Amino acid sequence: MSISDTPPPAPPAAPPPAPTDKRGGCLTALMAIFGIFMLLPGLCALLFGGMSVVEDGKIAGDIAPLVFLGIVVGIGGVALIWAAIKGRRS
Repeated sequence: MSISDTPPPAPPAAPPPAPTDKRGGCLTALMAIFGIFMLLPGLCALLFGGMSVVEDGKIAGDIAPLVFLGIVVGIGGVALIWAAIKGRRS
């Protein structure tokens, strides 16, 4: 038997503890429902913005900020639904 200077291999690391605080089903449902309601202004913005482009060939200056705001709210709704489906990260 020979003696070597290398230390013995380290024992495997313990797995991380399971998350103890999970989000409830009620909060997830409320997030999804509120996200769906937030999609409605985005849908209206796309509808009215599309109608404006088809009729005049460009979006009118007085409706453009409303279309932009509606699209931003719709994107927020998509993000809220995504967060409800994905859940909390550990």
